[in-house]
Amino acid sequence: MRVDANCSASSDAGANPAHLFAAALVDELARAGVREVCVCPGSRSTPLAIAAAQHPLLRCWSQIDERSAGFFALGAAKATRAPTALICTSGTAAANFYPAVIEAYHAHVPLIVLSADRPPELREWGAGQTIDQVRLYGTHVRWFAETAVPDADPQMLNYAREVGCRAVAEACGPPAGPVHLNLPFRDPLAPTSVSAESAIAATDHGSQAYTRICRGVQTPQREDVERLVELAQACERGVIACGPMDAEPELCAAIADLAATLGWPILADPTSQLRSGAHNPGAPVLGNSDLFLRGEQVTRTLEPQVVLRFGATPTSKSQRLWLEGCRPEHLILVDPEAAWNDPSHLASEILRVDPLALCDALNRCVSRSRGESPWLQKALCAERCAVDIVESLIDDEAELFEPRAIRELAEALPDAAILYVSNSMPVRDLDAFLPVSNRPLRVLANRGANGIDGMLSSALGAAASQSQPVVLLTGDLALLHDVGALQAAQRHSLNLSVIVFDNDGGGIFSYLPVADRADPEVFETHFRTPHGANLGEIVGGFGSGFERVSSWEHFRAAFKSALATPGVSVVEVPVDRDRSVAHHREIEHRVSEALARQNGDSQA
Repeated sequence: MRVDANCSASSDAGANPAHLFAAALVDELARAGVREVCVCPGSRSTPLAIAAAQHPLLRCWSQIDERSAGFFALGAAKATRAPTALICTSGTAAANFYPAVIEAYHAHVPLIVLSADRPPELREWGAGQTIDQVRLYGTHVRWFAETAVPDADPQMLNYAREVGCRAVAEACGPPAGPVHLNLPFRDPLAPTSVSAESAIAATDHGSQAYTRICRGVQTPQREDVERLVELAQACERGVIACGPMDAEPELCAAIADLAATLGWPILADPTSQLRSGAHNPGAPVLGNSDLFLRGEQVTRTLEPQVVLRFGATPTSKSQRLWLEGCRPEHLILVDPEAAWNDPSHLASEILRVDPLALCDALNRCVSRSRGESPWLQKALCAERCAVDIVESLIDDEAELFEPRAIRELAEALPDAAILYVSNSMPVRDLDAFLPVSNRPLRVLANRGANGIDGMLSSALGAAASQSQPVVLLTGDLALLHDVGALQAAQRHSLNLSVIVFDNDGGGIFSYLPVADRADPEVFETHFRTPHGANLGEIVGGFGSGFERVSSWEHFRAAFKSALATPGVSVVEVPVDRDRSVAHHREIEHRVSEALARQNGDSQA
């Protein structure tokens, strides 16, 4: 029922307004779809924590470190595709959520931050644990609201419920993203007069949300579909580029069907969900384009007329440089989130439509299949050449390097597993070396702001909310950056298998111009940043399993054991930084050399 001015909000005289308000708000978040809540300890947030902990629909995760909690919630929201809530006390606690909020904003992940605060009369008067929390996250949230200080007015509970409804609607978008509610509470904070259950009952109105939110379907217009069909059938030299996106199997299949019909290759980012899975078996999915697009002669041969792109900005730098160099006449972004993912400023058109609806419409309207055109044959030949070179080089390589580790991992992952991959070098190695496969695999990554922070917490959040195996592929710095997350894993008995490439520092900088141009001592100290840490001792201190492998046979056995062992198990792959750089460059050189010969033979 709704509470109006003539109806008492609670049968309890003198009920605690803060707890009534918090219970109504939290109940509405649950009714609107929130199921996972990360609760960080604190006094000012007592009404929120108790309301969440007592709610029958919510699963609460106690988190000591707010920064880890933010990324834990991010991983849970990505894995469940549903909004996850975060609760913290006043002061710097909310500031520690900021890195995860930034990532959620750029990656379109629905988070709802509930930060408790001092009431206005205590701000800027020297009260402890008090900072300016108003619009703390600036432009990195979809919606910010500072709620009223709860009082005994019955209308306050209606207001609390509508705020909850709107928070979920704004977080889910489009575009999806984080929402920040700043909630000032006055003392008393302890539940002295009313329980959360009675507060929920005070405004109970069945299973329906307090306010019904209608989201429009972004249906492609007929004239847009007709124009694209005409363009696609007129242009043989087209590609479908799929960047990071958590695409459902239906969308993957629709894109694969479209590519097969048009005879256009799919440049599939590893985090697009197109690289793996039982899509159209005739779909021309390319998994090695990051390697073969580095060759100058190949990039001239494969200049597209049309690029149809789904998802966020692709990971591949070589793909970006290729498109910037050839500047296709038509580059069409399918951008339902209005995210403007076009750092090269090449888009000729941005379609803010549902990608599945667009693909279905195009598949219905394309009148004939082009089949394997000469254009497509060139792309497939380049792919096969790159695959052959990579396999010949890594199969004969006994030393532990990242390219073969990616292939070994791909073969050993269980079907339908979730692979969470860290930024910096791991996601780039995955892009270059993860093979195309029909096996189901979901690949998640924090590609919104592309930071290395919070990777372990994000993977743990995904593992906590899913039943299938979750594996984290990370570098040593990213693991150390968030190693405190292992404490939460221990407390909650979470299961996670971790593969860490340990090259004792920031290996990615060895591939950048600064490696050759900076003073060697400056480069080593301020860029390479060797840490010398014993990862086994560190993770073992949190009760996690650890195995440092010495051969590929050892790797396979250790990973199999990690998957079968409850808790967190870390498999360290020690990598010599300098020899790894040389190995990567040798693969790149050999692929470019072979493709140059192949193109020379075809033109002779």
